[in-house]
Amino acid sequence: MAKFSGLPKEVGHGQRGKVGVLLLNLGTPDAPTASAVRRYLAEFLADPRVVEIPKLVWMMILHGIILRVRPAKSAALYQKVWTAAGSPLMDISLRQTAKLADKLNTDNHDVSVHLAMRYGSPSVASTLQTMHQNGIDKIVVLPLYPQYAAPTTGSAFDAIAAELSKWRYIPSLHFINTYHDNADFINALASSITADFEAHGKPQKLVLSYHGMPERNLHLGDPYYCFCMKTTRLVTEKLGLGKDEFVMTFQSRFGKAKWLQPYTDATLKALPQQGVRDIAIVCPAFSADCLETLEEIVGENGHLFAEAGGEKFRYIAALNDDDAHITMMANLVKPHF
Repeated sequence: MAKFSGLPKEVGHGQRGKVGVLLLNLGTPDAPTASAVRRYLAEFLADPRVVEIPKLVWMMILHGIILRVRPAKSAALYQKVWTAAGSPLMDISLRQTAKLADKLNTDNHDVSVHLAMRYGSPSVASTLQTMHQNGIDKIVVLPLYPQYAAPTTGSAFDAIAAELSKWRYIPSLHFINTYHDNADFINALASSITADFEAHGKPQKLVLSYHGMPERNLHLGDPYYCFCMKTTRLVTEKLGLGKDEFVMTFQSRFGKAKWLQPYTDATLKALPQQGVRDIAIVCPAFSADCLETLEEIVGENGHLFAEAGGEKFRYIAALNDDDAHITMMANLVKPHF
């Protein structure tokens, strides 16, 4: 009978035990070109969480019409916001990642912080593989969508689950699914708005514009609308605004279905006719400025407001890599180390 020769001396299991934070945002094309945008949209719009249409029908529409027409138009819009540092979303996300790592290490936490994008690069799969190779077996995931929604936060979880389903050793995982009513988030948002009011004066009305979503999603049980309502209530209470001093709206519609209302563009066209010609607009669903804030809000919607008779329009930047925002992220993830 053969003798038991023992286990291999080096199996690597004892080298594990590290903690990592995974920041996750939507994504961006690699370049403001039609070909790069086409690759990005092909991945984004193929996600069944994003477009809930029978797959065969939708794939025919997507590849037969949308990906033939939309990439060139979208690339032209990306070119308007692209900077020397590249995509605004990517540039800001990288700064957030670096500042959060510095913050956690300053607070004496031996934690590495990693960035992934749900669509495009760096991918969720490749980032998780890098974390695994670095000996991380406890992961805290923070999708940077303040208000949970199935097409964003839910899809982020799908991507993580899809990758981890291939692994033999599953790391300890904590997934933060929403922070719409987190006190640090509300305080940071209110402080940024207050700073704007102090610098430029209080507008006639504050517009809080959230990313849109088909109304059907709400009826199917998605809490996004309710979470947006709560963020709005908490922030406006913190600011001491009366009901006639603010309005909550929804932007970025796609397709012909009925989406959550009131619509941002329709509201901005109507406000001057109601005597409101001085507004400030903030987008509490965006943790970093991107095409939807810098081009759609500042460019397109700012133009609509002026064309309708508006006189003063200003956009209050997303929290981006503001210190209060980074502190909020740190406080969200630290309890799960």
